[in-house]
Amino acid sequence: MKRSEINAIIRDADAFIRQHQFHLPPFAYWTPDEWKRKGAEVREIVERGLGWDITDFGQNDYRNRGLFLFTIRNGSPANLQTCTGKVYAEKLLIVDDQQVTPFHFHWTKVEDIINRGGAKLLIQLYNSTPDELADETSEVTVSIDGIIRTLPPGGTVTLNPGESITLPTRLYHKFWAEGGRVLVGEVSTVNDDTADNKFLEPIGRFTAIEEDEPPFYLLLTDYANYYQKA
Repeated sequence: MKRSEINAIIRDADAFIRQHQFHLPPFAYWTPDEWKRKGAEVREIVERGLGWDITDFGQNDYRNRGLFLFTIRNGSPANLQTCTGKVYAEKLLIVDDQQVTPFHFHWTKVEDIINRGGAKLLIQLYNSTPDELADETSEVTVSIDGIIRTLPPGGTVTLNPGESITLPTRLYHKFWAEGGRVLVGEVSTVNDDTADNKFLEPIGRFTAIEEDEPPFYLLLTDYANYYQKA
């Protein structure tokens, strides 16, 4: 993706978030020059991967296969072993109409996906097989706002604003918006995007960037180039 495209997505996303009366933390708006002046006090932001995150899954087609994310808080995977510190994470997502996040699951992370406002969010589900393929034979059982629901393999759940679903580990899920854009919340156990995403097809999690203009705000993958005290 071009940096100019990423900058435009960030500006547009920020306006959409504000329309829904949701407020991002102050570090969301630090400029690249401000990042260069930060010290050890902000290491948690860098080490836990907080902040702006835009991906086209390496497909160079963000409009149709992409996702906007902002990680608000996150613990360390080590915290899950010791049961100390933050053992949870929170993200904000924006899903555009018919914009697909491809099938994937997480080995460790359990997450609630919440429609915070906008249009409908559709989520298609498959159990995974022992060899980590999509199981086309077994029914899927999930909790939707505390209510158990059973679906056929490949069944689709529709979440209206205010509704949520709990996605356990190793459950393949693919989602998109229908009828407009959706503001999505994600509340989960610790998030590790470097090691806890299993995509059904061979695609990437992070995006290669063509630097055609300076960054407006930094993506979490930019920190190493601007913050020198990590």
